[in-house]
Amino acid sequence: MMKPLNLNPRDSRPLIEQIVTGVKRRVDERALRSGTRLPSIRRFAETHGVSKFTVVQAFDRLVAMGYLKSRQGSGFYVAGRTESEHPASEACRLERAVDILWLLRNALTEQSHVAMPGAGWLPAGWMDGAGIQRVMRALARKSGNYLTGYGLPAGYEPLRGLLARHMEDRGIVCSARQIITTRGATHALDLITRLFVKPGDAVLVDDPGYYTLFGYLKLSGARLVGVPWTPGGPDTAVMEELIREHRPKVFFTNSLLHNPTGVSISQAAAHRVLQLAERYDLRVVEDDIYGDLQGGHPSRLAALDQLDRVIFVSSFSKTVSASLRVGFLACKYEIAETLTDLKLLTSLTTSEIDERLVYELLTEGHYRKHLEKLRSRLRKSRIEAVRNLEKCGMEVYRENEDGMFIWARRDASENASQLAAHAAQQGIMLAPGALFRPNQEASPWLRFNAAGCENPAIFRLLADAAPRHGDQDTSLYPGFTA
Repeated sequence: MMKPLNLNPRDSRPLIEQIVTGVKRRVDERALRSGTRLPSIRRFAETHGVSKFTVVQAFDRLVAMGYLKSRQGSGFYVAGRTESEHPASEACRLERAVDILWLLRNALTEQSHVAMPGAGWLPAGWMDGAGIQRVMRALARKSGNYLTGYGLPAGYEPLRGLLARHMEDRGIVCSARQIITTRGATHALDLITRLFVKPGDAVLVDDPGYYTLFGYLKLSGARLVGVPWTPGGPDTAVMEELIREHRPKVFFTNSLLHNPTGVSISQAAAHRVLQLAERYDLRVVEDDIYGDLQGGHPSRLAALDQLDRVIFVSSFSKTVSASLRVGFLACKYEIAETLTDLKLLTSLTTSEIDERLVYELLTEGHYRKHLEKLRSRLRKSRIEAVRNLEKCGMEVYRENEDGMFIWARRDASENASQLAAHAAQQGIMLAPGALFRPNQEASPWLRFNAAGCENPAIFRLLADAAPRHGDQDTSLYPGFTA
């Protein structure tokens, strides 16, 4: 029989984390032996006064970490933990990133949700599926070794040449030799992390920032140092203090249409970041995965720096197809050579079939028209989503014209993770701000995807969950009950 854990709802740590820590300690101290059956999810939730959702998430994490095993139809049991099966160092490395898995697991089980305003991508219906099918049929009629063989180490050469020309349109002068294709931006970030980040290194990241990147960095053993993100980009005054204190080698930043706040770096902040990079010998990794969704001529770090200290990362996963997994990075040629070797050692080559498909989509001139449609549709969706969020009593961080993300909160003292847990019980996937903090500290903020806010059930839930001051108009969302 398992004795109840001592959970404190007023603790700054989320209840999920308290449960995970408590069960781990019992297992490590042999208070829970291998093969012991834990209470059912419902019984555990009733005993500890928490939601079943909280228990499910905690147990899922413990399974991922190797502490529990799930037996279908029977429940959860303490797993056997011999040294050969679960080396301590491996368990420790997985534990560093396991919190990041929460949103990934939930986001990728789309069929189980009524609505997904917390997702990080555009709906499938917004993408150019017909264009992809057309190009696939054309490629299928062409013979060649690319159908069965490996591609070039750096990637499909015509695509890299075309990408170099596209970079010039962004104000970044480079050659195809400076570009490496990758399996999406995450692959590019992983390669860069492997090359430049060693265990124990301090690494600067946006706070809030990209949670999957945090997972990679934690697995590498890096110490994450968050640079506060402001409406104009990184807080460069704080950034300099952090550089002096921690002496980092790399700064990873999402400069345009920032994930999760949706704002872009100002030109003044961009210049200051590069000045700090020069003064303190810092390398900057600019993740520009959402930049194509922004109109006009925004300030890119790589354009101001011309790939001297900046490594530029982008992808077509957010604008063409997440399934194709075609991304790229651009940097100094000598770094590109080393990263190409690293790509070979860790994954051989990328798919030339996918890269040829993206190349054809770009060369036929359809991509620019597709982007114009996406931007226009997003602008309309943003206006509507912001209006509905504000009517629910939500405070929007900063309203922009372009991009998919809206950063909003109900109350500065609230932990949005609790609201997200409540929403999940209603089949609505929210993205709580804690997931975007480098060390998952509690946050009142939520990230909303404007393209995923079309279901009135979202705003009905937010309005019903908001503190009652007599000014919420829930009649805006008829036909739904929270």
